[in-house]
Amino acid sequence: MFFRIRIVFGLALLLTLITSVTVFAKGGFSFIIIIGPNLKDSVRVTEPALTTDFFAFADFFRDKTEAPDDPGPGYEITRYYTNNSREVAFDHLHYYPDAGFVYYDGIVNGSSEYDGEWYTARPGIKTAFEGALSVTPTTKTRSAKSMDQIQSSSSVAPPQSVIPITVIAGLAAILVVTFWLAGIPLISRYFKKHKQRGAV
Repeated sequence: MFFRIRIVFGLALLLTLITSVTVFAKGGFSFIIIIGPNLKDSVRVTEPALTTDFFAFADFFRDKTEAPDDPGPGYEITRYYTNNSREVAFDHLHYYPDAGFVYYDGIVNGSSEYDGEWYTARPGIKTAFEGALSVTPTTKTRSAKSMDQIQSSSSVAPPQSVIPITVIAGLAAILVVTFWLAGIPLISRYFKKHKQRGAV
């Protein structure tokens, strides 16, 4: 009876973990600020294709690559979330649409395993990015200088929906090892029982 309860509890935990992976992989940013070539001022973008997914520009988990020799002109992007009506910078990256690369500078006032690395940009992101730039008016209130000031002063915790993949993988590994260790005595008992029956 105890074994069945443990199995049900373990399956419920595993299902919760799998669901969490899907939810936590999405950032749900409120907007992004873009600074780059041919832009007189910074641009504020709320396009869902660029803000909904933490991995919108590149899959930091799978698409790590070598640093390119010359990625060409790039755009500086800072992603923001809203916390109690306060706009807080979460992370910072550089996107190179012509070459198809992303450099992930990292989390503002924090760090992750993706920081300081190059990644291959997602194939469809260039179209969404250029489309957002063509229809979005520039934001004259935020220059590159004010962006640095915002980043250095942001001390609010990052959104709860973004958790590094390594943490999730670690929890999954602990769960698997726990159930494996719990199952060893049961398997051993099963084989002993059948061995005794065979001896009789």
